[in-house]
Amino acid sequence: MAQKILIIEDEEGIIHLLNLYLKDAGYLTIAARDGADGLALHAREHPDLVVLDIMLPAIDGFEVCRRIRAWSQTPILMLTARSAEDDRINGLELGADDYLLKPFSPRELVSRVRAILRRIPSSQEATPASKETKEDEKSVLRFPGLSVDLLARRVEVQGREVALTPTEFDLLALMAQSPDRVFTREILMNKVWGYDYLGDGHTIDVHISALRKKIEAGEQQRYIKTVWRVGYRFEIKGTR
Repeated sequence: MAQKILIIEDEEGIIHLLNLYLKDAGYLTIAARDGADGLALHAREHPDLVVLDIMLPAIDGFEVCRRIRAWSQTPILMLTARSAEDDRINGLELGADDYLLKPFSPRELVSRVRAILRRIPSSQEATPASKETKEDEKSVLRFPGLSVDLLARRVEVQGREVALTPTEFDLLALMAQSPDRVFTREILMNKVWGYDYLGDGHTIDVHISALRKKIEAGEQQRYIKTVWRVGYRFEIKGTR
């Protein structure tokens, strides 16, 4: 079944352009022209990914992103005509997985969509609950106070499940599978976003910061260490 893309954008020309390119790439598309309709469509249609404009009437893209994240981990690709770094950071901190600046290349947008969806299992591929096998057990990474289920894409901190965005989970899973290995920002971008990713290293810092807030609590429960001017590494011990 084709994956479904929800476009929330108020410019008719951009909606038409995205519909053409995304449908040509094999995706189903639905569109809303303001934030309120976009939220309603998201709740009703359960899309696989949202292409979200920031400058929307009534409810802006930041608020739409915040509300979607309150109930769903659907990947979000933000579109913005604003070049200010603070706006991009704000979107990423609210849970967006990636962003594109207007004007953008439709082909690049399709490439970004593909890169995001490649690493996120479709809801149609969800595995039904069954008796745990040895293979399933091996997919669970266990550390003091933290467990990462690679197959179920589930993370627990002190026995309680925490909700991560798809990008946050992928960053954690990548580093947790290679404890003490130093990952440069370039490697993280290439591994998580794909080799065709054209973003900047600061995007990594924003996602790591959000991830830390969700899985770390106080000085005695730290897992991700900053390697100055290089990148990050995951530490098995509970402190830095």
